[in-house]
Amino acid sequence: MKKINFYLLASLVVFTGCKKSGDDEDPNIIRIETDLEISDFIWKGLNQYYYWQESVTNLSDNKKENESDYAYYLSQNTNPETFFNSLLHPDDNFSWIVDDYIELENMLQGIDNSDGMEFGLYVECNDQNIFGFVRYVQKGSDAESKGVTRGMVFSDINGTRLTRDNYRDLLYNQASSSYTVRFSEISYNQNNQCANIVPGQEDVTLVKSRIVKNPIHISKIIEIEGKKVGYLMYNQFVGVVELEGKDYNSELNNVFSNFLSNGINDLIVDLRYNPGGRISTSINLASMITGQFNNQVFAKERWNSKLMNYWDENSPESLLNRFTNKLGNNQSIFSLNLDRVFVLTSARTASASELLINGLDPYIDVIHIGDFTVGKNQGSITVYDYINDSRDKNPNHMYAMQPIVLKIGNVAGYTDFPDGLEPDIFIKESLLNPGILGDIEEPLLKIAIDQISGDAISIKNNYFFKEISTPKDELKEKIIIDDIIIK
Repeated sequence: MKKINFYLLASLVVFTGCKKSGDDEDPNIIRIETDLEISDFIWKGLNQYYYWQESVTNLSDNKKENESDYAYYLSQNTNPETFFNSLLHPDDNFSWIVDDYIELENMLQGIDNSDGMEFGLYVECNDQNIFGFVRYVQKGSDAESKGVTRGMVFSDINGTRLTRDNYRDLLYNQASSSYTVRFSEISYNQNNQCANIVPGQEDVTLVKSRIVKNPIHISKIIEIEGKKVGYLMYNQFVGVVELEGKDYNSELNNVFSNFLSNGINDLIVDLRYNPGGRISTSINLASMITGQFNNQVFAKERWNSKLMNYWDENSPESLLNRFTNKLGNNQSIFSLNLDRVFVLTSARTASASELLINGLDPYIDVIHIGDFTVGKNQGSITVYDYINDSRDKNPNHMYAMQPIVLKIGNVAGYTDFPDGLEPDIFIKESLLNPGILGDIEEPLLKIAIDQISGDAISIKNNYFFKEISTPKDELKEKIIIDDIIIK
């Protein structure tokens, strides 16, 4: 076995073929290579890499000791999605399978078929109707061109009111390239504990197109009371997107070059809409914030017992992720050498974002402002059905898996935070007063600025609107690893 890299978006080798039946064998034996190759791929991939492999009875190594019994077992599980889900551990909320690995690859690189309107979904007071709240709009998107902005609220899609029963079909219909959104107003109950929608009159038709999302949504320098404060809104830990010729690691480094040359005194990193991404990019960002801890351990990994035994015996260093002073292209990192950083979060902040906070915490003062994070300390890899050493994918199907394969903690060993990382200053983002992102009066940013300037603040959360997860959120809350090949 050989471990090449540990970052995000991994690929792995899984050989799924079995010995062909000989002429003297029962002709009724099911041939795994042709009849059950997808189920075989799923089982073997999870058996080798899945973090909870030894705790799932049907993933036990002895399951494949008898080829005929193994083939019969697979023959009872021919639906890929159902079979995959049947093999997951009860504690696993983040593994998934897709029937189109190209779509998966695009999503993990920030490429999406989208109108550019990024939103959250909330439940009205009646606990049945749903409304959308626009968090931000992708630059250069159709939504931006048609005047959609942060804070707008929508209630109807194609003339139909959004409810718990229909919102998935109306909002996430992949077959539709456009839809009509009705923007509305909110009225609140007496205690601001829930909201009711006042039907609007404005309909906007939004058209989806291929968007390459730049993870650097905002970068600026704020001058206040003689201090220079760097502000970075960073929305996904994406590195190099080769198909698009984009190197977002270098772009991020250029942001920090600007911060460094302008002599910023403090830094605010806004991760409230960041669901995660590459471990390598989290390391890069941590190294840009600091710089004084080069080559020290940023994070430690733990895999299933089979793989831990291999790493421990052959490559224990592979389990350690260290601060660095260079990007993958050997470009020197512009480091600020800060001893504190302010981080803004929401209940959507996950995975590689949490890794950044947790990994930095033993080294510098991390002032965490916002909501509890997701609580995702696990990493995944992309498992393809490779058929040979040349990494040719099985031409008979396009299935791929994104299973959880590891837990990751900081240098102090802290790894378990199922309820999320607790903020130092707890404040939920307000639908009543969302503010303009990057503006010094935007509520979460203002709290951070007030902390820097030393102004006394009083924080009160008096609104707790019920938010629901969206399909995209469910998929994107991941830490992913780059380039793993095991032979």
